[in-house]
Amino acid sequence: MRTRGTTLHGVRRKLAALSALAMGAALAVALPSPVQAAAARVDNPYMGATAYVNPDWSAKAAAEPGGSAIADEPSFVWMDRIAAIKGTGGAMSLRKHLDTALAQGANLFQVVIYDLPGRDCAALASNGELGPTELDRYKTEYIDPIAAILADPAYASLRIVTIIEPDSLPNLVTNAGGTDGSTDACATMKANGNYEKGVGYALHTLGAISNVYNYVDAAHHGWLGWDSNFVPAAQEFKKAATSEGATVADVQGFIVNTANYSALKEPNFKITDTVNGTTVRQSTWLDWNYYVDELSFAQALRTELVSQGFASNIGMLIDTARNGWGGSARPTAAGPLTNVDDYVNGGRVDRRIHAGNWCNQSGAGIGERPTSAPEPGIDAYVWAKPPGESDGNSQPVDNDEGKGFDRMCDPTYTGNGRNGHNLTGALSNSPLAGHWFSAQFQELVRNAYPPLNGGGGADTQAPTVPTGLKVTGKTSGSVSLSWTASTDDTGVSAYDVYRAGTKVGSSASTSYTDTGLTASTTYSYTVRARDAAGNVSAASAAVSATTDQGGGTGTGTLKVQYKNTDSSATDNQIRMGLQLVNTGSAAVDLSTVKIRYWFTPEAGASTFDTACDYAVIGCSNVTRGVSSSGSSAAGASHYLEVGFSSGTLAAGASTGEIQLRLNKSDWSNFDETDDYSRGTNTAYADASKIAVYAGGTLSWGTAP
Repeated sequence: MRTRGTTLHGVRRKLAALSALAMGAALAVALPSPVQAAAARVDNPYMGATAYVNPDWSAKAAAEPGGSAIADEPSFVWMDRIAAIKGTGGAMSLRKHLDTALAQGANLFQVVIYDLPGRDCAALASNGELGPTELDRYKTEYIDPIAAILADPAYASLRIVTIIEPDSLPNLVTNAGGTDGSTDACATMKANGNYEKGVGYALHTLGAISNVYNYVDAAHHGWLGWDSNFVPAAQEFKKAATSEGATVADVQGFIVNTANYSALKEPNFKITDTVNGTTVRQSTWLDWNYYVDELSFAQALRTELVSQGFASNIGMLIDTARNGWGGSARPTAAGPLTNVDDYVNGGRVDRRIHAGNWCNQSGAGIGERPTSAPEPGIDAYVWAKPPGESDGNSQPVDNDEGKGFDRMCDPTYTGNGRNGHNLTGALSNSPLAGHWFSAQFQELVRNAYPPLNGGGGADTQAPTVPTGLKVTGKTSGSVSLSWTASTDDTGVSAYDVYRAGTKVGSSASTSYTDTGLTASTTYSYTVRARDAAGNVSAASAAVSATTDQGGGTGTGTLKVQYKNTDSSATDNQIRMGLQLVNTGSAAVDLSTVKIRYWFTPEAGASTFDTACDYAVIGCSNVTRGVSSSGSSAAGASHYLEVGFSSGTLAAGASTGEIQLRLNKSDWSNFDETDDYSRGTNTAYADASKIAVYAGGTLSWGTAP
């Protein structure tokens, strides 16, 4: 799993530059050098990144009341039609955006690829310029020119993140099968395959550029959270990702909640809650959905995507630009226990009338600020939809952008099958999709969660310095730390951990484990507190720790023998037989002995269950547990540790067979093929990559 990371503040411009932007002055940019140093390929492009701030958006945000608090946040640039590549209506071209990113000193650039044939077959507001059959134009007039620009060596130093075609593939699952809310346009796109072919071509073409990271749009839990949609959606994504020359290797990950409003977390109720014997899934709001929020959906979808054949290290993005749902209407506790609807409706922070409502939602707020690696499996929280850009017009507007009038943007419309025939909850007087909507921006700022200093000006007060930093544990490859919480006028959002002055990660709590370290090495640490506005405290007092001696090969009088009792390397359990042998001339106290089997859990839950199915010495005498190893060795991120509660092992004797198994708490699959300690032998044999420790000293095996 990836560790927590850094807040993605863009380059903070000098006050003079901000003033010039606010007045609408053109930003002077330095021409890029002909060839930039190539950006090394990384597992998560957001870790340690300095992201580009779009000056077009920033100037509009800074000119709004309270907007200066977020005007320097990075967001995606949308290429929503062919003309946008060269710039339209005063907006910069793609190349000028990239040049400006270099001038800012950024090393991360974010762009939305959004012009499929028959685009967004279920919503008129975001109709595109290309007809359902114009796949060749999409390839030659749109994707190919974008690829040519992104592949320019002048931009080789940038990590370029793309979102591939929002509102496309999920529509084939939810709106093309004749169910309530399906459309003829979506049925057409499913029949002709041009969504899949277009996405596949974009992935293949852009994925061939070494510094491009493709993330495929995956809708949100309010579309795909039902069992009838969840697995079919993952299968649809796999189909598109293996079309038109693309492979799963062209996919860095997926993004959920693009340009939508689904709450990141619902803190006041869980999917497993019941009211008077009725599960919350039966509430009108959830309507048998398996997920209550975007974080749980994104993490579960990631697991399913890996099981469908995508790489085990894919990451998820969540668009948090407008899903904060703060302000005075934000509930602070679950609703009353009178019935399941009262319980859910009274406690849900997502205050939409219906989860199917998507256009310019009344009461919404700015969500979490762009942040890298905030949760396991999540590469970043991002702002895919820049706050203040309209979702669609509330009344018909003539335009040359191919954008129609969708009644879901009309606050007087009583809805359709996709939103349960409810009112839309849309704001009135909204402009065309993508155009600036001042009233919405101001409402988003007022309702931000975490708050933006009450929705007024920027918060400039830093948290207090963390105190009491101490080492709470260490291994040969890790150091664990804890500290006393800081205080802040609006609340501490994270703590940044520094090793020898270099930031190595962040934590939302007052503890952190730094992994991947070298054995027998001394490291120095400090911690800084950070609030939601990006204010950072001074560094704490430093603390040092020396990692334990690691690696090596045991030379004692114990050994372990192993046999593989699991015919599948990719199912949801790890199973094995072990037996401990005393090769020495004296008895050994078993209570001092530990056996370690190293493995990697891949995706899914980070907590584990273990079981002893049979032991000659009795399972009641066998202890078990799983821990993170802190090792950077391949296949050895965790280990199963087996011990003994009592007893002695005579000279020359064996414990006899011990049959063991373990699973992740969510029962997701393992891939054992690269596990450090796994063998394929089905009869007992000496196992040199399973270690035995006696009194804390390595007695047998080679530790990673």
